[in-house]
Order: sequence, then structure tokens, then C-alpha cells
Amino acid sequence: MKEKESISASIMENEAYQNILSRTSVRNYTDQPIADEIKSAILHAGMAAPSGVNKQPWEFILIDDKDILKSLADSLPYAKMTAQAPMAIAVCGNSSRFLEGEDSTLWVQDVSAASENILLAAHALGLGAVWTCLYPHEDRMETTSRILNLPEGIVPFCLIPVGYPDKQHAPIDKWHAERVHINGY
Repeated sequence: MKEKESISASIMENEAYQNILSRTSVRNYTDQPIADEIKSAILHAGMAAPSGVNKQPWEFILIDDKDILKSLADSLPYAKMTAQAPMAIAVCGNSSRFLEGEDSTLWVQDVSAASENILLAAHALGLGAVWTCLYPHEDRMETTSRILNLPEGIVPFCLIPVGYPDKQHAPIDKWHAERVHINGY
């Protein structure tokens, strides 16, 4: 399967499709505040994600307090950029809404879909964001739980710093034709 020869111009010009292709991880932000309407829109996008049996096991902690952002940045090894972000979203799983039995770990897929929606919505609204990993690292999860005062049963999954990018970021072409297999490997 060839890269762009098989994709029509009308698809390539589609706004939603271009938003997906042009999203990048942004780790440096201006100090411009984010309007409440935009914060709300990003959270709505997160909650629009698909979830197994429609359990919607996510909880979102919106953080815009500079002291808390700095504390997270100082305490988490791969989230240092959080200190300069005007906000971050901690995406968590609520164990009371996890499926049971062999499907009990499917919440990870659900909150992953919600996290990607948050990243795409932020990008679509002119913001930059980056997914920083918390789960399954016990030390990061415990640190985040303590700083955010999370109750038992709320599992920190990832932290997404969000802000206006300090510069234009060129999209990275991640297409690898050799990783596409038709009708089997």
C-alpha cells in the first residue's frame, strides 16, 4: 500500500483528518491563559471517547493551580514541562466502573481513548499537549494520588500538560507502509 497515492485530495484536505496527522507532542508553552470555554470543550471531547460496555470509567482532574502544577513537575520524572503549562489534565480510571473478570483491565483502553481525544481536541483548538505516563508505574501513581488528593479507587493513568505552544511544531510523518498487512500478516 503506497502512502499518498491511495489517499485522495479531498480526504487529505479534510479538517478532522489533518488534525490527526498534524498533532505533535508539545512540551513548551507560552504563559497565555486558557479560557474556561476551551477547558470545557477539551474535557467534553475526552468524555466523547468510546468505552467498553459504555462504562466510561474515566475521571478527569483539571489542574490550573500553579503550585500544584509545579509540585507535579518537581515530583514526576517525565512531566517537568507541567511547571510552565497553564493547565494539565490528570486522566484517571475509576475502579467502581471497571468491568469485572477477565475484562477488568479494559479500562486502560477506555482511558487511553479519552486521553487521545483530549490531545486531538487540544490541537484542534490551537493548543499543544503531551501525554506523560503515570500508569503502571507505582511510584508515579502514588505521587500523583498524594498531590491531587485522589480517593481510593481512583487510579492515575496519565498526566497531560496543555498550553499554547511556544513555537510552531512541524508534524512528524509516522507512516510506514511496511507495517500495513492486508488480510493477514
